[in-house]
Amino acid sequence: MTVLFRATGDIGPNRPNPAQCFAPSAPLLQEADITFGQLECVISERGFRLPQVRHTHRAIPAAAQAMAEAGYDVISFAGNHCMDWGPEGLNDTLVHLGAAGLDVVGVGQNIAEARRPVIREVNGVRVAFLAACSILPPGFWAEERRAGCVPMRAHTLYEQIEIDQPGTPARIHTYAHADDLAAFLADVRSARAQADVVVASLHWGIHFVPATIADYQFEVGRAVIDAGADIILGHHAHILKGVDIYRGRPIFYSLGNFAIDLPMTREHAQSKGFKEIQKLAPEWEPNFESMYNFPPDSRMTLIVECDLTREGIARTAFRPAFINDDAQAEPLSASDPRFAKVLAYMRWCNEEAGLNATYEAQGDTIVLI
Repeated sequence: MTVLFRATGDIGPNRPNPAQCFAPSAPLLQEADITFGQLECVISERGFRLPQVRHTHRAIPAAAQAMAEAGYDVISFAGNHCMDWGPEGLNDTLVHLGAAGLDVVGVGQNIAEARRPVIREVNGVRVAFLAACSILPPGFWAEERRAGCVPMRAHTLYEQIEIDQPGTPARIHTYAHADDLAAFLADVRSARAQADVVVASLHWGIHFVPATIADYQFEVGRAVIDAGADIILGHHAHILKGVDIYRGRPIFYSLGNFAIDLPMTREHAQSKGFKEIQKLAPEWEPNFESMYNFPPDSRMTLIVECDLTREGIARTAFRPAFINDDAQAEPLSASDPRFAKVLAYMRWCNEEAGLNATYEAQGDTIVLI
């Protein structure tokens, strides 16, 4: 027996009828035996916005049921928005997701709860999920007596290349926080002993910068595979990034956005915070009539598709999709010119980053070969 598994990028509804976000994609998500996604906002009507938070919003409680009805089964909330509205916001999110029948991974009322895997059994195949986050505002990671997410912190070093030339660009090096990595690897090994397939979700990487993969992502990704994960699903970057095959197992460095509402006000478009982030994607032009204010490359997205068995992953593929002005991901058929655009972009990402996955179009899906 096989299990049809699908996974998407970031989810963040911000509208009175959140079910609309998934209208074009729900049939595909519902068709899978297990569907996974990354939640990018709190689901709550309580809490106070913490001072270290930049852009944020809260989804209404109906968003949890909308996600379940769209087909999601397992949700990671191990991200840089999990504590935006304090412990009340996090707690409400867990309550609403649980009431909708969704399993949540990567967060908890303490670090032990956050590290606990979600394990689902379908058709006799046991699938374990773990999640961790590298994009961490102060105080967002869980501790023994503090709510939050599983941390996968990283250190950054700047190497001056031309030491006799003050002010010239530096080379950037990153490496994993040793204790965070060791703890997560222990969790992966434990999950490996309990399941046939281990899925690791990592909220990491350099947002909005095309193709580039940070040093620590190579280090962490390969170590997590070595510890027993069968696939890594990357989130946070808000654009697609390439795919590596390491020891026969795929590392999706970023699945991009999927269902994030981001209307833009003129006030925010003129803010210092937006101007700074716009430097990462100079082609990013606000559209005050759109529900989706992200750079052009952020329109491209995908739905990961795997056949899971008791022996592991038998097939890995993805379905290209394109996000419209209403912030809805529209799955593409091979006859749509945007299908070829997404495929070409993924090939370009791999070439730029030196990644080794190769892709072959088979009908309306792209298969990793």
